[in-house]
Amino acid sequence: MTPAPPKPDGPPVTVEALCVRLPAKADNPAALAPVVERRSLTRGANELLVEIKAAAVNPSDVKAATGLMPYAVFPRTPGRDYAGFVIDGPADWIGRGVFGSSGDLGIRRDGSHATHLVVETEAVVEKPKNISWEEAAGIGVPFVTAMEGLRRAGMPKSHETVLVMGVNGKVGQAAAQIASWHGARVIGVVRKSEPYAGHVNGKVEMIDASVTDVAARARELTDGKGADIVFNTVGDPYFQAAHQSLALRGRQILIAAIDRIVPFNILEFYRGQHTYVGIDTLGLSSIATGAVLRELGPGFASGHLKPFPIQPTAIFSLQQAKAAFLAVASSSRDRVILRPA
Repeated sequence: MTPAPPKPDGPPVTVEALCVRLPAKADNPAALAPVVERRSLTRGANELLVEIKAAAVNPSDVKAATGLMPYAVFPRTPGRDYAGFVIDGPADWIGRGVFGSSGDLGIRRDGSHATHLVVETEAVVEKPKNISWEEAAGIGVPFVTAMEGLRRAGMPKSHETVLVMGVNGKVGQAAAQIASWHGARVIGVVRKSEPYAGHVNGKVEMIDASVTDVAARARELTDGKGADIVFNTVGDPYFQAAHQSLALRGRQILIAAIDRIVPFNILEFYRGQHTYVGIDTLGLSSIATGAVLRELGPGFASGHLKPFPIQPTAIFSLQQAKAAFLAVASSSRDRVILRPA
């Protein structure tokens, strides 16, 4: 059957959006001085105009606001993650609930901390009906980072073991969910004695790094083999333990660093036939990010993947943007959300 042709666009509409604006770089989070301004927004060709129902605040939003990303532009509207419904664009899209994320939104161009957003049609993903606006807005960066890492390293198989360092962080939880969705065994590493905090499709065995040699315990749990994939969400503090935990032809995924330089045993690297994968989702366009989210969509629709629970105390208005940024800067474990309404 030949698919019906898309309905033609109507003439673009213009809205007066309320937008959080960062007028200039701040020296530190406490010095942030966001303001809420009115700005006229109109979509272009191949774009949608989305009315934002919820938008997340990520650590990268804070870093960009405080000068840690030299390519961030000022003034701008921050915000990488969002959920809302389409109010202008191709007729087939109008009224649909959507969500999305991006590496450039809110950093190199105006983002989602606003009542409205203009974004490419290919960037958005239809929101599953079983999750709320706030939950959909919270999916973005953590799940895209986890999924992109596992895609690049090779999606784990049912006979493989995935060791997630920093498993109770948001990216760590997303990685554990995706790995278990694909049937892999998951072992989590934490810096103190605590249970796994998130959703998962099976058991997560935990290693307390404060009292245990992580690599030795990982090999003990895998009968000496080691982990097929180590998803290192922390970076250099766990680099050596991750390296020593890898199985033959194991893959280590790296997404963060505190100190940039680490000792590296080249002999062990090539004799182990290891692969190291670096992930920087800030390098993904909105359209590329949308492609990653579309791969995750069936998992959320089926319930194998679950969004992070959103606490009422972690929801802020646009006028409370500074408080939201400070909550993220203080390493809150909550997924912090801006709700424009």
